[in-house]
Amino acid sequence: MIILSILFFVTALIYSSVGFGGGSTYLALLLLSGVSYQIFPIIALACNIIVVSGNSFNYIRVGSYNLKLLFPYLIGSIPFAFIGGSIQVEKELFEILLFFVLIIAGLLLLVNFRSYENNPRIYKTLPIYLSSLIGAVLGFVSGVVGIGGGIFLSPILYLLKVANPKNITITVSLFILINSIFGIIGQLTKNQVLFEFKEYLFLLLIVLVGGQVGNFINLKIFSTKTLALITSILVIIVAIRMGFNILNI
Repeated sequence: MIILSILFFVTALIYSSVGFGGGSTYLALLLLSGVSYQIFPIIALACNIIVVSGNSFNYIRVGSYNLKLLFPYLIGSIPFAFIGGSIQVEKELFEILLFFVLIIAGLLLLVNFRSYENNPRIYKTLPIYLSSLIGAVLGFVSGVVGIGGGIFLSPILYLLKVANPKNITITVSLFILINSIFGIIGQLTKNQVLFEFKEYLFLLLIVLVGGQVGNFINLKIFSTKTLALITSILVIIVAIRMGFNILNI
């Protein structure tokens, strides 16, 4: 449990520094630690909510958010996050899905990490149907696997050039928070071993502290671009370890 706590702390620290919750890596760590897979998504989504809620609250309090950018993605993601969360997935399929989620997310971040700079440019406005479709796909995948979806949404928004880095970070944090809430509601409709969840409540405190430290690092020490590169490398390493686990190597 000590090693798992340290890994959750480091994950929360790194992911929060770029506006993410860390759900995908929490899932992989829980799987590799031998925790009952039925409660993976609930733990990961709860940690997501803890990590991004502080930032999200601050954004809302000071009015530093862009509902026009966020809302179309939520239209699609909210119902599909719930639907995805309510679907029962076998452990073998879950492991394969998580592996591909990690690999794709890590590569997207690695290819696009240079975009985490506040360079002036002309930004595009996507049709609402396209934004909603992207939100629906991410919401469904997030609900099924048990992540917030921000690790996908962030590089997509950068690639599409829809806003500056600050607005994207804020949008992604709020997307993760709301997606995670509806995903966990969907997960709770299934027959979970909820009494086991209380054994891992300490992880929520761990990621709360890690998230706050990550916010400080982002503001005071490293550039967002550097942190995005570190995050992408971390995700890919965890994905590779997951692949070895699936192949029993």
